[in-house]
Amino acid sequence: MVNPEEILPGVIFYAYLSAERREKVCFWNHHTLVLQVSGQFKLETTGHTIAMNTGQMLLIGKNQLGTITKTPLPGGNYETIIISLQEDLLRKIALEEKIEADHQYIGPPNILIPTDEFLQGYFQSIVPYARRTSAALTEEMGMLKIKEGVKLLLNAQPGLRSFLFDFFEPHKIDLERFMLSNYQFNVPIEKFARLTGRSLAGFKRDFKKTFNVPPRQWLLDKRLNEARHLIETRHQKPSTFYLDLGFQSLSHFSSSFKKKFGKAPTA
Repeated sequence: MVNPEEILPGVIFYAYLSAERREKVCFWNHHTLVLQVSGQFKLETTGHTIAMNTGQMLLIGKNQLGTITKTPLPGGNYETIIISLQEDLLRKIALEEKIEADHQYIGPPNILIPTDEFLQGYFQSIVPYARRTSAALTEEMGMLKIKEGVKLLLNAQPGLRSFLFDFFEPHKIDLERFMLSNYQFNVPIEKFARLTGRSLAGFKRDFKKTFNVPPRQWLLDKRLNEARHLIETRHQKPSTFYLDLGFQSLSHFSSSFKKKFGKAPTA
């Protein structure tokens, strides 16, 4: 079985695991609602860590990078339902329901949702479709479920209006501060540009002004210098951190390290 499995293509997913898994680079293009069926879900983004257990719900804000740790219950499994609240659908709901955000959202990027009996009932109504692949969820039914979930979220927490329906264009943020906090994520330059509120051309231009080198060169040098620090100062083995620093493989890290410093990491 594909994991996570698509219940509604591109919109609703179901993840099932029997062993702990840590996923280093996760990028959320859209707001995402996570329903924790069993086990523990832990999200780590820059300066923010949040965990939830069985029966809880988490709303993850769009345009973020992060790390996810999925932990099954002792002697049990890990199950999660993920709903992608895509912007086109949220815009449609806003038009249909005459919902409008009167200001740009400035609160926390990730929100643990306290469940009430209505949200809990909604939660349970989706679980059978996830656990039984033979229980077909049509596109029409899936869209209705998403609309229902959005309405129930607003009913439980009206303040989420500005979170969900903030369609303002992202403003430019402090590029230097952002890159120094997120350089370890192995994502394309285009995504770094988007996350800082810039076009690709604008990102490259501002990056050169800030760091005096092109983005790819700076990222590689920054990661390699951090690796050298971990090896020489903290006596860590490359196999324990190369993924956390954004390298695709241990061989890729080793060859890059040797090219920059003239010797292998093990030396």
